Amino acid sequence: MSSTKAVILAAGKSTRMLTQTPKVLHEVCGRPMLAYVLDACRQAGVDELIVVVGYRRDEVLAAFADEPGITWVTQTEDRHGTGHALMCCREALEGFQGNLLVLCGDGPLIRSEVIAQLLNKHTQERAAVTLATGALDNPSGFGRIVRDEYGNFQAIVEHNDCSAEQLHIKEINPSYYCFNTLRLFESLEQVRPDNKKQEYYLTDTLGLLLRAGHKVVAITAVKAGDVLSINSRHDLATVGNVMKHRILNRLMDSGVTVVDPDNTYIDARATIGRDTVIHPFTYISGRVTIGRNCSIGPFAYLRDGTELQDDVVLGVFTEVKKSVLCSGTRVRHLSYIGDAQVGRQVNIGAGTITANFDGSKVSRTVIDDNTYVASGSILVAPLHVSANSQIAPGSVLNPNNNKSSARPDGTPTQSPTKQGGT
Repeated sequence: MSSTKAVILAAGKSTRMLTQTPKVLHEVCGRPMLAYVLDACRQAGVDELIVVVGYRRDEVLAAFADEPGITWVTQTEDRHGTGHALMCCREALEGFQGNLLVLCGDGPLIRSEVIAQLLNKHTQERAAVTLATGALDNPSGFGRIVRDEYGNFQAIVEHNDCSAEQLHIKEINPSYYCFNTLRLFESLEQVRPDNKKQEYYLTDTLGLLLRAGHKVVAITAVKAGDVLSINSRHDLATVGNVMKHRILNRLMDSGVTVVDPDNTYIDARATIGRDTVIHPFTYISGRVTIGRNCSIGPFAYLRDGTELQDDVVLGVFTEVKKSVLCSGTRVRHLSYIGDAQVGRQVNIGAGTITANFDGSKVSRTVIDDNTYVASGSILVAPLHVSANSQIAPGSVLNPNNNKSSARPDGTPTQSPTKQGGT
């Protein structure tokens, strides 16, 4: 869709959230809410993106520094509403005469298929503007879509401005628009800040286009569960819960068993293979990769940078951070594995920890294949445990002490370690 670009409005401060963080950087299931909107556009075939930033713009730019295809436009600190945000894009859109998708950066529940439907309808109707609407049993707080007796779009009326009759309208505006770019800027020139906030409202362009004889189309395409944007901490929690279940449903549809979805959290960036079972109260955070036929939890905590190969078992109250556990390894109870490379068919007993931080730096632990680590062991990094080693219960393996281990029967033995990290 080279004839289509998108403008995403992301300049807001969100005073209702009582935060110093730019609104669009607040995370939903591990990712900034803006990231979901960018993804939805790209998945719908729109790769040329203009993002309007304002409040603490440098933080937003830094968070998305590696994102391709974004033109950043700054709306000054003295912001004047959604219409003004589009006016700021005039230079970035100079010479562009195609279709312009306009979305809000605080609506992470947006779906790419709705964007595609909106764009297709806009092209078919050759409209000046097409908007996607939703329907709610309780539409309180949303702008209402007013139609004539034939079902044609007439206006968007904000909740506070609705008549008693209009308050009963269930069709609402979740702010998904596709404009003919030339028509948009023609109408923006006529918008005036004649409202209590003294702002330039993008929605005013729709009435102006209708009165000028142009075609305005509204399609009911947004599911009730997807219309919520984020304006408060309560909204953030509600949207996060919706997104969490989307992620879990996607995983279950791909062959993963999630025993108790209501009591399981999995980050949007995690990937999990088929026939893996996720037990209740498991928390997976960050970029975590889990292979096939694994068993995780209950009460397991997997942190960013963790990779579990196939047929790995993590048990009750086990935490893994920035580590690779190879196929067939078991870490069953009350253990911490951090900054480690653990080989194949390794068995790590209850209460074992890798002591990876000495107060000033983090070091790595390497445990080679077919090693048995008995309960209560402490592995002080940097440390290399050789293949086929057996570490006795309660051992403390320290690279500075070459007699720190024992056989499983408790008799002393030379430490199966190599000094230094990897």
